[in-house]
Amino acid sequence: MLAAPRGFCAGVEKAIKALAWMVRVFEPPVYCYHEIVHNQHVVDRFRAQGVVFVDDVADVPEGAPLMLSAHGSAPEVVEAARARGVVVDAVCPLVTKVHHELKVRSRKGYTVLYVGHAGHEEALGTMAVAPRSVRLLEHEEDLEGLGDLAEDGTPVALLAQTTLSHDEWRGLMEAARRRFPDLWMPNRSDLCFATTNRQAALKAIAAESDAVVVIGSANSSNTVALETVARAGGCSRVLRVNGADELPDDLSGTIGVTAGASAPESLVEAVIARLSPAEGVTEVTVTTEDEYFPPPPELRELLRAVGSTLGLLAGRPAPDRTDPAARDRAVSAADVLDLLAS
Repeated sequence: MLAAPRGFCAGVEKAIKALAWMVRVFEPPVYCYHEIVHNQHVVDRFRAQGVVFVDDVADVPEGAPLMLSAHGSAPEVVEAARARGVVVDAVCPLVTKVHHELKVRSRKGYTVLYVGHAGHEEALGTMAVAPRSVRLLEHEEDLEGLGDLAEDGTPVALLAQTTLSHDEWRGLMEAARRRFPDLWMPNRSDLCFATTNRQAALKAIAAESDAVVVIGSANSSNTVALETVARAGGCSRVLRVNGADELPDDLSGTIGVTAGASAPESLVEAVIARLSPAEGVTEVTVTTEDEYFPPPPELRELLRAVGSTLGLLAGRPAPDRTDPAARDRAVSAADVLDLLAS
């Protein structure tokens, strides 16, 4: 049973294509601050093309092309990067939304409770937007140390890391509301719609599966959340794998398969081929996604330089140099990764 939606989300599509276009425009090496997305297969594909992933922008030579990852970066990192040369910021728009919310609440005197995972790149980048105004919450017990806020009447807001599971978010959100009755929250949830959709699709098959295979990397927060969702949904055996070569030999019965938001569909296809299901594949679709995030604005002009490549991928014999974003939408990140491999 194959969950749908699964795999690449709109933010990952945007980031992968943006870095691929940089690889086509610039001579190697092209630098990227942190992994472009949390998937080892994708990262290795770009390393083979001369992309160098760094954890400090100071390691990037002056004037070298640099991309900032989809997870979002601290303001001081963005400023330091732009001072060094050509920078393209591939941050997911949903993360940008949370950054904006934190900035606005901080300016209005709020203490912001941020529900997220300590050390995760998205959490680090978000909290750096207003470090004096934000406190990290990972567990309900963390609320016990916030008595000072309840006593002095400080206005309190609640924001979230976009890749959390609903179960992670809901418990802390309800506990925070009990602790702070006047708690401010955004009208629109911070949780990524793609993450939510993938969890809903997995819930639709988990209880009927003798085992669930979640494809994705261990450092991918939304992938780890899918493991939790599968267990909570009634499946007693849940396996997270990077690829088909990590599948055990003893799987039997009905196997549920899904993939984290940064896992390519090629990995799903390889897993299905390895499983070789005797009764075929049933795809269970809970919704259809058509969200599209255009290339970063810094990249629009650079895309004109690769118009012929994009035109061929989109099935057009001649380059269309009028609208780089339109050409970008016509191809998928999976097509782009295949192009790089070839």
